[in-house]
Amino acid sequence: MDAAVTFAGRDYCLLLLLLVFARGMDFLSTWIATPNLVLEGNPLAKKLGWKWGLALNVVLCGALAAWPLSAIVVATASVLVAARNFQSAWLMHSLGEEIYRQWHVERVQETRITVYLLCLAGNTLLTAGVGAALIYFSHLRLAPFAIGMGMVAYAVAVAFYTLLAIWRIRHAAKKLAARQNSCANDKSLTADTWVRAENHAPDKII
Repeated sequence: MDAAVTFAGRDYCLLLLLLVFARGMDFLSTWIATPNLVLEGNPLAKKLGWKWGLALNVVLCGALAAWPLSAIVVATASVLVAARNFQSAWLMHSLGEEIYRQWHVERVQETRITVYLLCLAGNTLLTAGVGAALIYFSHLRLAPFAIGMGMVAYAVAVAFYTLLAIWRIRHAAKKLAARQNSCANDKSLTADTWVRAENHAPDKII
């Protein structure tokens, strides 16, 4: 199904344009939302930055355009990611990256984890369900099969990076709580030591 097409041929050029558009929308939506990549959920993309991330994507687009199935899967997932980014990009841009991140973390911490995970499951599983239906009823026809795989890949990516972000938030909260408890215990210990020292100290000479 994923037979290679002729390099620089008509199909290759069409798939290349599709990939450039899809990846470009992903980049544009990310740039509007978080120009400094503060809110970027992909650790690899955040580490690469704009310059190296763009270079890597140029190479990937050029390579994947030769393989129709892979190209359509990546393009579908990228367009869905871009659409998801655009949904909240205006708010991130308006508030600013740091303020939005603080606001988002506070909202997550105030929400019961079971409710959050239930909503995440509803978001990702419903999308993956539509993709799975496309795969099942495609009868292995390239376009619907690849689009279905792209939707499933998108749902998996959203679930993975969201769970990763939640784990980081909860882990950081636990570390902060442990640090605060340690500081409180140290202050208590210091105070107790000071009281015992005062009780056993000789009378002051005036």
